[in-house]
Amino acid sequence: MNKKTLKVLNRVGFWILICFIFIYMLFPFYWAINSSLKSESQLQMTPATFVPRDPETMSIAPTLKNYIAVIKDGQFTRGLWNSTVVAVSTTVLALLVGSFAAFALGKLRFRGKRASLYIILAMTMFPQVTILSGLYAVINKLGIGAKLSMILSYMIFTLPFTTWVLTSFFKDLPVEIMESAQVDGATPFQTFRKILLPLTAPALVTTGLLSFIAAWNEYLFALTFTSIDPASRTVPVAISLFTGSVSRQEPFGEIMAAAVLVTVPIVVLVLIFQKRIIAGLTAGAVKG
Repeated sequence: MNKKTLKVLNRVGFWILICFIFIYMLFPFYWAINSSLKSESQLQMTPATFVPRDPETMSIAPTLKNYIAVIKDGQFTRGLWNSTVVAVSTTVLALLVGSFAAFALGKLRFRGKRASLYIILAMTMFPQVTILSGLYAVINKLGIGAKLSMILSYMIFTLPFTTWVLTSFFKDLPVEIMESAQVDGATPFQTFRKILLPLTAPALVTTGLLSFIAAWNEYLFALTFTSIDPASRTVPVAISLFTGSVSRQEPFGEIMAAAVLVTVPIVVLVLIFQKRIIAGLTAGAVKG
């Protein structure tokens, strides 16, 4: 086998692998869309069809009944609002606190800075379930509301990531900028707020979006903290407890419709900011 044939085979094998990964990753989302467009009778068809089909004529017959039922469901719309409030609040707090911490770790000199960075990195390695029971006991003892509990709890995993990534961006900024600002009489805080922070706007967008996605999709903490306050349930919890519009019904189609409605905005945001997300992850992982 000559080199040219081997090169062609390698290229064909590479693209077969890419197609397999592409189908493997997108098929669950496609199946959710397919199921959300089926009626109850279509969902019970065996074998299952890859497109919504009429059980009798087998013609393609999608329906929007599941989406209409989901949109009219007050539990789902309330969950969307709660998720928006919690995710936006978590993102703003993570960026506010994380940017100050990253500025100190990236540009200021103080004892224990390296140890602080390693501690921040270590905080991202612990699974959430290890602190859930103790955290719930503390929050229940203090009598904190469900929404505020979720916001404070989500900061545990969004703040270390935000600080770690932003620290890398602050380190990359030329030190001459700070020196010039000091010569002009600017205080460290003025230098941070008026000069350095605007320069890190791409990093703020990256970390803010990733923090928002993490808070929007979080389920374990939300399920625990809203167990005694159903009105504060976020949308992942609302979907998991979805009962549908008909009594004693397994609302699979409506659950899939709700999942699609929740996922589409995140997918759109990721596609819009994908380059900045990759840049932020690369900077945080490589330059540390």
